[in-house]
Amino acid sequence: MTAIIDYDAGNIKSVEKALLFLGEQVCVTREREKILSADRVILPGVGSFGKAMERIRSYGLEDVIKEIVSRGTPFLGICLGLQLLFERSEECEGVAGLGILRGEIIRIPEKEGGKVPQIGWNSLRYPRKGRLFEGVAEESYVYFVHSYYLKAGEENIVTATAEYNTLIHASVEKGNVFACQFHPEKSSETGLKILRNFIEIQKEGK
Repeated sequence: MTAIIDYDAGNIKSVEKALLFLGEQVCVTREREKILSADRVILPGVGSFGKAMERIRSYGLEDVIKEIVSRGTPFLGICLGLQLLFERSEECEGVAGLGILRGEIIRIPEKEGGKVPQIGWNSLRYPRKGRLFEGVAEESYVYFVHSYYLKAGEENIVTATAEYNTLIHASVEKGNVFACQFHPEKSSETGLKILRNFIEIQKEGK
């Protein structure tokens, strides 16, 4: 069973629908015990970094998320969910992220021909191909909606990049923690394959 963490963020329904389409059992919840007992956990989201962290803390989810990660349970952050895993974001100065991974979230620079936010399809390159991309060819297209991008503090965790006005760290993997800046649930067959790969990942130590 996959638990989707409910912290009143946008786009949770789309992720739930994609997982159900793949035949996965899904629980959308913010209940500690349900989250901790799940086989894998997803933190999706669209919205403001600061507001999201405020809700995560007000619902008592920060410690739950950190406990999941420490237990070795496969954990996937999507879009805003990726950003929250890191230390800070230019979107909300002074608001600390979860700090599970090192790095910061930076506003995409303005550039002629590349409007901000980036909304649309972009291809991926693999500096170090991760488990999410098994069977997914390099240069595959996925769907992005974002104004801020990740600059990871550890380059060896970056498993996919994209170019849009700058080099974007589009996906990371460290131990049992995975994250995508793009939306696999909106990325057609490629995205479904990425989600299926995540579903098939076993808890660390198994």
